[in-house]
Amino acid sequence: MQGQNRKIVAAAGPTAVGKTEYMIGLALDINAEIVSCDSMQLYKYMNIGSAKPTAEERAAVRHYLVDEIDPREPFTVARYQRLAKAAIEEIFAKGKVPLVTGGTGLYLNSLLYDMDFGPTPAAGSGERREELYKIAETEGVEAVHRILENIDPLSAERIHPNNLKRVVRAIEAAEAGEKLTAFDNVRKKTDDYEVILIGLVRDRAELYERIDRRVDILMEQGLLEEVKMLRDMGFTTDDIAMKGIGYKEILDALDGKYSLEEAVETVKKNTRHYAKRQMTWFKRYDDMKWFDLTGRDKDEVLGEIKEWVNRRL
Repeated sequence: MQGQNRKIVAAAGPTAVGKTEYMIGLALDINAEIVSCDSMQLYKYMNIGSAKPTAEERAAVRHYLVDEIDPREPFTVARYQRLAKAAIEEIFAKGKVPLVTGGTGLYLNSLLYDMDFGPTPAAGSGERREELYKIAETEGVEAVHRILENIDPLSAERIHPNNLKRVVRAIEAAEAGEKLTAFDNVRKKTDDYEVILIGLVRDRAELYERIDRRVDILMEQGLLEEVKMLRDMGFTTDDIAMKGIGYKEILDALDGKYSLEEAVETVKKNTRHYAKRQMTWFKRYDDMKWFDLTGRDKDEVLGEIKEWVNRRL
């Protein structure tokens, strides 16, 4: 494919900022197909809690890596990188522009940089692992995550506290002297394609208001019923997919750990914290062009985004 204009557009931003609606508009303008960069939307059955693009949106623009993976399957960044790069090549082969969009920073890194995912470090002693799980049980997953923050802050930044299995594994690796973050220091940009990087942002008050409203809408759309269905299929909080924000809290409510009202408030709070972590991650990209959507007319901003991207394609 020598000689072809191999440019991709990658759009990032915190949850609920408006990525899907804006990127559908951009995709239609630049003849693009979308490669999702979202660690929850790739799972089947988990439609409401992951705020997947609607059937209409997916009919308007082809989406890859949405609704494709069974939540029972183990899924890694390495596998995401492989599938996403295959999708990018498929889109190039059609003569279209690959548009990567989502909020999972580590997945985005795997497409922006040459990252070699070596074998997983060997696990440490069973005793230490039991001790860490006991801390999680008595003091909460955040307590275990703080241990990781102290010894391997880079890993802590990219592993969600709810993903206890990975947090524990990272602590074991760090204590064994083999941190998982070796590839975080790799900052060699991939030469598979050129990347036009854009970011969407809103001020905190507006973003948090949108997050709260979206959680209410997800409940109206049937998030409770969706979690019940997944539980009936045999899923528990031990499944990585069910540790996603919105699923774990509702499942805990169904298990009687707290009321549904408390669960909904916890989903809102955890989503706000997640959005804050996402912004910390995305601000590290020096070459990202930011578009502030706060209080602005959608068509006006979309026009600016289209113009900026088109000039660079």
